[in-house]
Amino acid sequence: MSRVIFDIETVGMDFDSLDPSVREYLLKWAATEEEETKVRESLSFYPLTGQVVAIGMLNPDTNKGAVYFQTPGDPLLPFEEDGIKYESGTEKEILEKFWSAVRTYNCFVTFNGRVFDCPFLIVRSAVNRVKPTRDLMPNRYNGAHIDLLDQLTFFGAAKRRFSLDMWCRTFDIKSPKADGITGYEVRDLFHAGRHIEIARYCAGDLRATRELLLIWETYMRFNGA
Repeated sequence: MSRVIFDIETVGMDFDSLDPSVREYLLKWAATEEEETKVRESLSFYPLTGQVVAIGMLNPDTNKGAVYFQTPGDPLLPFEEDGIKYESGTEKEILEKFWSAVRTYNCFVTFNGRVFDCPFLIVRSAVNRVKPTRDLMPNRYNGAHIDLLDQLTFFGAAKRRFSLDMWCRTFDIKSPKADGITGYEVRDLFHAGRHIEIARYCAGDLRATRELLLIWETYMRFNGA
């Protein structure tokens, strides 16, 4: 079985650039300045108000992969680091690269991908008129998509849904947050032109997810043996 881990990084649109009716809709229930700030800072969570700026893929069995990332302006030449190939482009171009690559795999591994990454990828692909090549949201119990957050919460039996960083710290895995970058900093990095840092951060998420997958498979997944 060919398997691939994937993860995305997203950035919200500039709130003030949105259509006035959209801004009004988003702020409809924001009664305080604090609530308005929260709305403005949450635009990256939704594909209707955000965009994909990096898509990472890693084969957990070969430990080889790729990160496709946005670089507004002139694209960078592809380069490779530690088994990860980095390629740049527009949002549409990196989505096209992802769908071309993912078609060769028959098992997907994510962390919270069924809730966030997959819907975001599918909607943004439609916005960019890019057609998906694989169904990223198959039956959640048949093993075609292993969402580790589903597995670690036993499909909701454990009510608290901890972050990837928390699981990494629990199992002594190097967290991608250890270098001082979190998903909340991606927007500032993107607008500062630090696109390669975002791509490397995405690669860190892939490697952490791989280590978490190996622990789950070795010590938590019951296979009857």
